[in-house]
Amino acid sequence: MEKYLQQLLPKFRYGDIAPRGRSGREVMRGFGYDFYRIVPTDVMLFTIVMGLTEFDRAAVEKAVERYEKCVQALLREKVNCIILGGVPISAQLGRQRVLKMLRETEEKTGVPCDAPFESLLAAMKHLGLKTIAVASRWVDDVNRGVKAYIEEGGFRVVGMTTRGQWGVDSAAMSLEEGMRTALEVGREAARLAPDADAIFVPGGAAISLHTVPALEEEFGKPAFNNLNVEVWNNLIRPGVIPPVQGWGKLLASGR
Repeated sequence: MEKYLQQLLPKFRYGDIAPRGRSGREVMRGFGYDFYRIVPTDVMLFTIVMGLTEFDRAAVEKAVERYEKCVQALLREKVNCIILGGVPISAQLGRQRVLKMLRETEEKTGVPCDAPFESLLAAMKHLGLKTIAVASRWVDDVNRGVKAYIEEGGFRVVGMTTRGQWGVDSAAMSLEEGMRTALEVGREAARLAPDADAIFVPGGAAISLHTVPALEEEFGKPAFNNLNVEVWNNLIRPGVIPPVQGWGKLLASGR
């Protein structure tokens, strides 16, 4: 019987602190749906919700109060990494504070920690890129933080879109609307800054993995979203899983 248990146990436990949603009060749409399009099924996704209600600074500070509890819950599941998810959270906290949180958690737990912007910066460095166009749906308050974070990391944001969305607006989109909007802002960002080295389509409220191959095919340059940079930085780069074909240049590039 033991051999069957061992066959089913995951070889890697991927811990994700998701920003939005309150268990029992909001529908949690598609957790892991796009993750398992690119990640083998022997990598298990463990998700805990931080409870972010909006994208403004006060709401982010309130949600971050639960960070340690989220970390402890994931540690009880013996996760092999911890991702502080949510671009708006990192954008509002700023790079130095995010780095401090990740570093302190790693020191206390011994578990590698990451966040979407840090994965993005690592991916851009890996591919030798300098500039990026950001396909944002968010309000200017969030966009300013996005730009500041990326540029503090040593890269230039040469174009950024907006749709004026707060968190409640993002969450109100249907599945299809969110997916279409992600591709629309991605194409708009590429046209807004044609000389950008890459395109970034952030945001987890809308499934956006499809934008990566679509934008790369149309515009001939690397495209990123939260998921592909995080998977590359935490699974492919350290050799946990092999490179992934068919979902863009970054995932296919290996280490």
